[in-house]
Amino acid sequence: MTRRVIVLGYGYAGAVAAISAADAGAQVLLVEKSATPGGISICSAGGLRIAADADAAFSYLKATCGGKTPDDVLRTLASGMTELETRLARLADGMDAVVDSRSSPGNYPFAGNETFGFAYVEALGGFEPARDYPHVRGNPQGALLFRLLEQNVARRPGIEVRLGCAAQRLVTEDSEVVGVELADGKIERGRVVLATGGFEADPKMQEQYWSGGAALSAAYAGNTGDGIRMAQAVGADLWHMWHAHGCYGFEVPGHPFGVRVKRLPDWQPGPDGLPAREVPKAAWILLDNSGRRFMNEYEPYLQDTGIRSLGTMDMSRQQASRNPAWFVTDATGLALYPMAKPTWNDPDAGYEWSADNSAEVASELFREAESANHLAEVIGAEPADVASALTGWETVCRMGADPMGRPPASLFPLKPPYFLAPVVPVVSNTQGGPRHDAAQRVLDPFGTPIPGLWSAGECGSAFGHIYMSGGNIAECFVGGDIAGRGAALLEEVEAA
Repeated sequence: MTRRVIVLGYGYAGAVAAISAADAGAQVLLVEKSATPGGISICSAGGLRIAADADAAFSYLKATCGGKTPDDVLRTLASGMTELETRLARLADGMDAVVDSRSSPGNYPFAGNETFGFAYVEALGGFEPARDYPHVRGNPQGALLFRLLEQNVARRPGIEVRLGCAAQRLVTEDSEVVGVELADGKIERGRVVLATGGFEADPKMQEQYWSGGAALSAAYAGNTGDGIRMAQAVGADLWHMWHAHGCYGFEVPGHPFGVRVKRLPDWQPGPDGLPAREVPKAAWILLDNSGRRFMNEYEPYLQDTGIRSLGTMDMSRQQASRNPAWFVTDATGLALYPMAKPTWNDPDAGYEWSADNSAEVASELFREAESANHLAEVIGAEPADVASALTGWETVCRMGADPMGRPPASLFPLKPPYFLAPVVPVVSNTQGGPRHDAAQRVLDPFGTPIPGLWSAGECGSAFGHIYMSGGNIAECFVGGDIAGRGAALLEEVEAA
């Protein structure tokens, strides 16, 4: 009897799970609620975190996950990372694809960080991301990787794809998941893999788990926590729900997503907490609603942790005084580079940030302030507090050392007239969701696997403390493969 597997969600994790389940002999139904596949995956940087040594990778993952993820889950991920370069090459075989890899250490100086690198798709014959995915703006390598997976799905006759088809509930019999109920009421039977992503586009769920309140989604409106709720309804435990990967960014009127601040190169802290190599200028500072500077605006992995400081409450005022915060630059800074870059997977999105920020000044997203007093008036802060913050920043730049830890090379003195804009939390992806074991089986609150149910990717990511760039893509492949094979086979499977 042929086993049937239903995979919910058609991003990286869902595609890999479907491919692995089909290769294990199952008939696969791959369900995607959006009219086009790709989810948030298609907008990503497209680099799979690979590792040369599984033990070194485990040491790093254990440190970066801060005790919030069991060792066996992390060992499985670490082992899988050592196989990803080979796995990507197999997927590329016969596809007129060029794949490559490079060494790249982990984001932080934890033990084992030198074992890592990235594998990626460099080119795919006949495919041009901007032309072939006109509804997507992101890193071309993210689109290349997704297109390679899409081709692999299409070449397998055992996979049926349904787009524009939402699932609403899991179907159970005697506490075992035996299928899904679709939005049209139809029931499809089979073992289920949840690859539905997170809850970037569900502000109500965010407000229940994040102390700083809701954030804007950076790129995709489809990740609304569907898989999380379906898993909860059949008894799943949750983990890592607080952990969001995001930064501060801009809310552009008429654009459906938040626009993250310009991506500056990540940097790894040395023993003194500063980068070992030069970094570019960060032509801005952030002020809170009281006119005070409150954070290192250029943290080592700003696109991951930049969101965190905005969520702090000012209990003396009983308000979130950093949401919004105020992004302050000057005319020289505006001329340096575009201050943001929109990303999206949405046919209705289309905002292009101007190269010199002039359109954003003309639209009054950025407002001009002739003096510190004028800046204070716009913010609604005390002039003395704003003047103190600006004078303090002048001193930091003159001395070349920032007590908040900004790299010295990034320091950028500001002169009037100033240009300022409100910034808010913008989330690229969430990490929380149903808890799973090393075999990707979804667990109940007592640690017992829920029969018939697996999860993969960002629907319950292993990262619950400090993220690692490219780590989610790696677990989409490692976890997606394990979940797909586990659902296709009777026995428990481990990483290949």
